[in-house]
Amino acid sequence: MDIQTGPLVPLGAMESLEKQLSCPICLDMFTKPVVILPCQHNLCRGCANDLYESRNPYHFSGGTFRCPTCRFEVVLDRHGVYGLQRNLLVENIIDIYKQQQERKEEDVPLKDGDSKQPRCKEHEEEHINIYCLSCQTPTCSMCKVFGQHRDCSVSPLPAVYQSQKNELRAAVELLAVASGSVQAEVEQLEETRRRLEENAELQRRRLGESFDLLFALLEEKKMQLLERVDGEQRDRTAALQALRERYRQQLQQSQQLQEKLQQNLQSCGVAQFLVAAKPLQEEARRAAQENQLQRPEAGLESLEHLQVDSQQLEALLAHMDFRKDE
Repeated sequence: MDIQTGPLVPLGAMESLEKQLSCPICLDMFTKPVVILPCQHNLCRGCANDLYESRNPYHFSGGTFRCPTCRFEVVLDRHGVYGLQRNLLVENIIDIYKQQQERKEEDVPLKDGDSKQPRCKEHEEEHINIYCLSCQTPTCSMCKVFGQHRDCSVSPLPAVYQSQKNELRAAVELLAVASGSVQAEVEQLEETRRRLEENAELQRRRLGESFDLLFALLEEKKMQLLERVDGEQRDRTAALQALRERYRQQLQQSQQLQEKLQQNLQSCGVAQFLVAAKPLQEEARRAAQENQLQRPEAGLESLEHLQVDSQQLEALLAHMDFRKDE
């Protein structure tokens, strides 16, 4: 049955509705099917699946990911995002919205009298109204006819606007993926630190049980070995914390840049957007490339080499050391 759309919705209401129907991952209107999370936020199922797989590369029995809107931890079974319920209400609203959009004019002409539209630096009386494809910069008609762009290829602003907006969206998505990887690595670092602490405590207990069976001669040796365990944990914990702080700073910088890009996408006029688009794209690409992950060495949390063999003969107590695994 066809959905009846009725009269056109005012422009301001349509823009507000479009924001409500935008996916927080791809920043575009939801692509069906739309799934609803336990926290009641919605995602494109494709975007949700990309986020889920980036967090759970081996998800044979399920996994988790965090809602990009409220950071709620979503726990999934072996069916993954395909086990989430579809939000048919949102999908119907999207259909209605698209029908309303089809009834509007495809292009809204730029108004020369718009006070927010930037003016040309070379011709201060002229508004920026075209885009030079050869020089990759916005300019005015006078520059094309008489100025430095007279031999260049140009295009109307709306045509270039949509293309560069899509490129900037792609840069935002790249940053989002990079941030997700950094966040996952930070959580893995915290888990490694926790296991390191547990293993260190286990070794302390083993050492205590071994040395408590010996006479006073062992007391000094026991303190020496405990100091080695503490030093090993301290050094490795310091390395993990330093790496974690580095990831935290990268994540904070990425989030700040992502917010800056999103604000530019949502609040700028066409010409203002095009003036700032290229530098922002370059900044976003550079930030994503700098988010290179340096993982800790394998087995950093293991302290198995610090076990004591309490069965050695009393004559060897003066030379007792941790057992060395082959």
